[in-house]
Amino acid sequence: MQRILIVLALAILLLPAPHLSKPQSVRAGSLLVRARPLPLSSIDPALRRAGALDYLGGWVLESDNAGFGGISALMVSGPGQMLGLSDSGVLTGFHVGPGPERRRPFIAPLPVRAQDRYRPWWSWDAESLTYDPAIDRYWVGFEGLQAICRYGPGFARVEACRTWPEIVAWPETGSIESLARLPDGRFLAIGEMGMTADGRHDVLLFDRDPAEKDTPAPIHLRYAPPQGYRPTDAVALDAHHLLVLNRRLTLQELFTATIAIVDLPERPQPGALLKARTLARLAPPLLADNFEGIAVGQEGGKPVIWVVSDDNHEFFQRTLLLKFGLRGEQ
Repeated sequence: MQRILIVLALAILLLPAPHLSKPQSVRAGSLLVRARPLPLSSIDPALRRAGALDYLGGWVLESDNAGFGGISALMVSGPGQMLGLSDSGVLTGFHVGPGPERRRPFIAPLPVRAQDRYRPWWSWDAESLTYDPAIDRYWVGFEGLQAICRYGPGFARVEACRTWPEIVAWPETGSIESLARLPDGRFLAIGEMGMTADGRHDVLLFDRDPAEKDTPAPIHLRYAPPQGYRPTDAVALDAHHLLVLNRRLTLQELFTATIAIVDLPERPQPGALLKARTLARLAPPLLADNFEGIAVGQEGGKPVIWVVSDDNHEFFQRTLLLKFGLRGEQ
């Protein structure tokens, strides 16, 4: 009975309705984050591998700042230098692991346009984040608002926002959880519960900036996740591969996740199928939680994969940050 109640509570938390436990307002300022190292496995502390991935480290993150947590999207700007975005529209910058900090830890709300200041805090359900280092611009996907917004350097201001009918057609309870910028300048968005007629996840491929009003309509592709899972985030590994984080909630295991890789066709035709190949499964006895964010960095000339969990600002969940290396050719 206790497990059933936990599953029901967690399922409710996945809905976009405002949670009273979330902070209603956050002021920009410094941030202190405690990072406690964790083994990958609860029964084998020496285990250093999950599927095709090498376990490079993991931490449970905690802070006394009430605005910390609820991280739904993640970026890495250098070794251990993280930028998280919560589903309340709050940015948190912090550092984990060895090496010097490149900037001081901070917390700050996303800027909003003047015409959007009337919206309640809980409407800024930010679920996805991507970045173009060449022009120092950020893009955020919002559920509820069903919009994609572009932000200037350092998130100083909102530069453009656009609501797409293709995204509005997705359920607000499972919309734009995944937004990735590809190296050639295209953008790819995956609907968590936006489905095609054949039961695949709807994918939108934009040939340029999806926040701009003159960008043409995207083409529709299809995504096939590992069986029983739904996509919660995606990031380009390189020009030919996409990494997708997928989540499942069951009575037996509660939250589990898979990290999958997708081969990207050079010129996909409308309706093309993007099929996931599982690299690793995060389920007990391995570390498991409500993983929602994935990011890729470079260390020593090799890709490093990071995943983060959303604790929903609840006492019975945790903010876990895991670091993996890609093993061999995929």
